[in-house]
Amino acid sequence: MAEELEHPQGGALQTAKDLFSGAAGGVAQVLIGQPFDIVKVRLQTTTQYSSALEAATSIYKHEGALAFYKGTLTPLIGIGACVSIQFGAFHSARRWFEARNGAASPGLSYGQYFAAGSFAGVANSVLSGPIEHIRIRLQSQPHGAARLYAGPLDCVRKISRHDGVLRSIYRGEAVTIWREAFAYGAWFTAFEYLMNADAARNRIDRKDIPSYKIAFYGGLAGEVLWLSSYPFDVIKSKMQTDGFGPDKKYASMRDCFATTYRAEGLRGFWKGIGPTLLRAMPVSAGTFAVVEMTMRAIN
Repeated sequence: MAEELEHPQGGALQTAKDLFSGAAGGVAQVLIGQPFDIVKVRLQTTTQYSSALEAATSIYKHEGALAFYKGTLTPLIGIGACVSIQFGAFHSARRWFEARNGAASPGLSYGQYFAAGSFAGVANSVLSGPIEHIRIRLQSQPHGAARLYAGPLDCVRKISRHDGVLRSIYRGEAVTIWREAFAYGAWFTAFEYLMNADAARNRIDRKDIPSYKIAFYGGLAGEVLWLSSYPFDVIKSKMQTDGFGPDKKYASMRDCFATTYRAEGLRGFWKGIGPTLLRAMPVSAGTFAVVEMTMRAIN
């Protein structure tokens, strides 16, 4: 995945390979990142923890080690599909730009890389919005007898009673689209820049860049992803854990931004950034490394 293909294949076949390798990377992403993610969500949506360490310690003490994988089934199935879409859409857009640029300029500008990544993010948001909504509700619910949902399907069933299935599960979709566009535009652009710079600096083909460097560059790209989009993620989490009917706090994305700023100032948009950046390096590194190894194996 992470390199330009030396011998471009048929569009449909190559897209299928992009989708398959992306799905493999998505499974790795969930298994590596889920414990970090539940800490991030708790910090974003409650005020009971003063730090990521306190949140993690409290979760372990009161809910047990398996609590760090609460809500994993939904993302394990769904994020595999999401990452599959991300890489499939990105490479489809990349090939479209290459054809548009013509033989005289076969590579992409970094503006085009960003556009291709943003396209991948927007395409991905159709799945990531509802998947993350359900995961966040499962992660943030009370523990033990007070828990609200027995599992993903029970969560969908209960929240759908309020506004119907689609409107309920797609709550926060507008801010999700904004987050995905910025995040994946930055993610793919940063990775492509680092890979291209390495190849130029060492005068080698991209396919000769070793896997450990691919993982490292992927990890750095993960940091860029979150730094470029984190405030949108905070607002998304707040909206997706909001109540229904008279218990609803936020009328819209704009209202949620305004309310957060009034109550917490700029710091409110960066709550939980520590564990998120800590998570980003191994998760993004693992995603790119697995996608790359899978792509090399099937090509």
